[in-house]
Amino acid sequence: MSRRQTHARTLFAGIGARYDAPAAILGLGQYGRWRAELVAGLDLAPKSLVLDVATGTGLVARDTIARHDARVIGLDQSAEMLGAAAARGVDGLSLVRGDGQLLPFPDASFDAVTFSYLLRYVDDPEATVAELARVLRPRGTLASIEFGAPDAKPVRAAWEIYAYWLFPALSRAAGPGWREVGSFLGRSIATFDRDYPPARLEWIWRRAGLTGVRTKKMSLGGGVITWGRKA
Repeated sequence: MSRRQTHARTLFAGIGARYDAPAAILGLGQYGRWRAELVAGLDLAPKSLVLDVATGTGLVARDTIARHDARVIGLDQSAEMLGAAAARGVDGLSLVRGDGQLLPFPDASFDAVTFSYLLRYVDDPEATVAELARVLRPRGTLASIEFGAPDAKPVRAAWEIYAYWLFPALSRAAGPGWREVGSFLGRSIATFDRDYPPARLEWIWRRAGLTGVRTKKMSLGGGVITWGRKA
């Protein structure tokens, strides 16, 4: 594994067993809104087959099954996060340990592919989006959630106070594993947002063969949801 992958695996190993409640609190309750928006934007017939990459504890997978009566394969490189997803006991959810940069599935296998907070942890975001599109069937939907950094100066200033100062302090109270997340996350989000703003990500998606690519910023720019359809 690359240095970036190794860091991600170590990071999530420390919080996998106790992730959902601290994440909801530290995220100020926003992830549930973003997740609902992403799932609502999927155009799926009942019993569609969906791949959820970087599934974590399986929340996107669970909500996709509940809303669309879909079958979902959740993939993640973290055994600890997959263990938390398995503990949910969700009918229609299968779990696979694997790498989102090199998917263990044939071309055109899925009616939709979803992923959350993935691209900051891969070595080549453009190649990763192309790999995700590879396993998507023609006319299938690709959808993602990513953190963003607000553009408006007053909001950006408030975001930086929370991300760089308050979030690390609160994370320390959530446990040893969260301490590392707190010291890493804010600057990771800001760096990715600078290097891969939504306009560039949309270009990468189109280059990978997605059409009708659209982005919705939520929570004053703190969350970025993107959808596209394979040509």
